Amino acid sequence: MSRERTSQARRRRTWRGIAGLAAGVVLVGGGFAAANAATSTGGTQKAAAHYPVNKKATGVAAVVSTANAFLNTLDSDQQAATVLDFTQANATAWSNLPCGSSCRVGIQTGTLDDDQLAALKSVLKVALGTGDDTGYAQAMEVLAADDVLSSAGSSSSGAPTDTPTDTASADPSATATDVPTDVPTDVPSDAPTGTPPSDDPGGGGGGSAYSSGNYYAAFLGTPSKTGTWQLHFGGHHLAVNITYKNGKVAGASPYFVGVEPSSWTDTDGTTHAPLAEMRDGMLALTSSLSTEQLAKAKLSESFSDVLLGPDQDGQFPETKEGIKASELSAKQKKLVLTAIHPWVATVDDATANKLMKTYAKELNETYVSYSGGTALDTQGDYVRIDGPSVWVEFVCQNGVVFRNQIHYHTVYRDHTRDYGSEFSFS
Repeated sequence: MSRERTSQARRRRTWRGIAGLAAGVVLVGGGFAAANAATSTGGTQKAAAHYPVNKKATGVAAVVSTANAFLNTLDSDQQAATVLDFTQANATAWSNLPCGSSCRVGIQTGTLDDDQLAALKSVLKVALGTGDDTGYAQAMEVLAADDVLSSAGSSSSGAPTDTPTDTASADPSATATDVPTDVPTDVPSDAPTGTPPSDDPGGGGGGSAYSSGNYYAAFLGTPSKTGTWQLHFGGHHLAVNITYKNGKVAGASPYFVGVEPSSWTDTDGTTHAPLAEMRDGMLALTSSLSTEQLAKAKLSESFSDVLLGPDQDGQFPETKEGIKASELSAKQKKLVLTAIHPWVATVDDATANKLMKTYAKELNETYVSYSGGTALDTQGDYVRIDGPSVWVEFVCQNGVVFRNQIHYHTVYRDHTRDYGSEFSFS
């Protein structure tokens, strides 16, 4: 294949607006890149003529409208890959690993053209929250980080030539020195440890599974204002599961989000840190605890990963651990709610507000705990918030590609609302 044709193929596989988040750091084939760029160009106007959206629709109606508009851009085979049955097997098919279709269902972003990607982006934009560092904005930056990883890998002379074979820990409560769940077994010891070069064209989906083109979207059930269905979107370090029932959001979890690198800077000086608000909220909470409170909050176990990650549905501990929020000051209680909010804000703002009101009512029965240190800057530093409903975990792991950085894994679950309460896990 000629160099020009190769470049064209790469551009098709990348969501180029995502690459724009890492301008000068990444120019990677395989992902979201065209979608964001199209929103301010004639490309979007042209696409809009192909898939009109009901601009007056709000809430779930807006999600349904954009979902149908996206489906209208797909051919019959693509539609069949996207609209699937809402079964437990399909709903729970998500992972933090870059394992592609072997662990996920749906249509791959890297197979979509620019118009289709822009339409998918519209679905996510109305379904997710509008915060600057949460919801849709956070999801897009997590995808951008994957393109940074791809660029770093392809630009290193010692970079792996095979798809990373990350292995998930069967017991995340093992010692904190255990290998993190994101470690590709073929990453050499001389892998990049700093900001990747800005002039590398990137490898896209070629030699690495890291790419914004290696994410998958599915509608489990038919998008509708009356039925039950789920928006299912994810890839490496991201799993969005929003369940709709009779025109309302029945569940906004599980939501897994992680990131590597934890931060990076574009050549224009813009710094990106997709999980900074989550980390800062947890750090403010743990920093507020007195010596006596820290002793109560301390867990005896060590953690190399989140406890309730993929394939751990319904496995909430029988006994809550840590310090009960009822023992905290009014100021500290507010810090607990502030710490929870960035995860809940993954879903649309109205639903997030309702969930936060529920978690606020249950606050006195909610527990805060930690393991490792409280600085959240070292492998095994871990914080958990566990209430009658809400469950949030944040853990630090050593960097895999950027080995001079800690990277993060987190998960948000709800004891009663995961997957819209449609399934029973034993």
